[in-house]
Amino acid sequence: MSASEALAVPALGYGAANVGNLFRPLSDDESWAILEAAWDSGIRYYDTAPHYGLGLSERRLGAFLQTKPREEYVLSTKVGRLLRPNPDHDGGLDTANDFHVPDDLQRVWDFSDDGIRAGLDESRERLGIEQIDLVYLHDPERHDLDLALAEALPALEQLRSDGQVSAIGIGSMVSDALAASVRSADLDLIMVAGRYTLLEQPAAAEVLPACRETGTGIVAASVFNSGLLASSEPRRDGRYEYGQLPDELWERLLRIARVCADHAVPLPAAAIQFPLQSDVVRSVVVGGSRPAQLRQNAEYAALEIPAALWDELAAEGLIPA
Repeated sequence: MSASEALAVPALGYGAANVGNLFRPLSDDESWAILEAAWDSGIRYYDTAPHYGLGLSERRLGAFLQTKPREEYVLSTKVGRLLRPNPDHDGGLDTANDFHVPDDLQRVWDFSDDGIRAGLDESRERLGIEQIDLVYLHDPERHDLDLALAEALPALEQLRSDGQVSAIGIGSMVSDALAASVRSADLDLIMVAGRYTLLEQPAAAEVLPACRETGTGIVAASVFNSGLLASSEPRRDGRYEYGQLPDELWERLLRIARVCADHAVPLPAAAIQFPLQSDVVRSVVVGGSRPAQLRQNAEYAALEIPAALWDELAAEGLIPA
């Protein structure tokens, strides 16, 4: 039995970047309330990373999960960036990376075997949890994809062989990096961020076929496309890939929203459930910075959606047939 078969990832997960003070500061109490709402809504998969709030997300999530039975949830974090003291810290915040935390630490890339092991050990310490089920190499293309393929992924394979983790993968928003990684290493799961959504599916061309060939599962993240799919009535003034939303995608979004309305299906519910229509997608991870958002997302994930909706979207060329 492969590690991917051994690790059953729940269909809905919570991505804990928000409790790392992504986009806006949250108190410890506010973060706890968000995590409690996720747990009470039945969410049992939690994903974090050292990158999220320079370790704040891991510390807050770990403190919360320490109050829960370890066998009842799946936990993933990421490696590839180590957190080290920032010699240039002058009291500022990490807002250049969209996190409202002091920038007294800096991210240092390290794809070596020692660096990968140190990253896992340091994440365990911040989380206060020894058993991390799944570890992703985080955004390898932002540093050196060739080095990742040559050193970091073999280091992850060794971690799994040593029994340090149950499953390994990479997380990225670049389809080429995802496909190359799947084809070059024995990965269990990959986190596809914003590249297989109801609005756009560039990962369908290369990443999904590579996963089918290798038996690699997909965890879909950023399924709301920076918030564009988070409301049944789309607004154009939101973020899109840190820039302006192209006219072609805006028109596509309006067409998708009309089809959903015709079937009386909330657009966000379709956004959450769309990736799971694929045979290789195991889980959808959603964020959220308010308890009500988590409760609503869990309801959307459980909503019954008629097959006719997917049929019409496919017939209109809005999703793959």
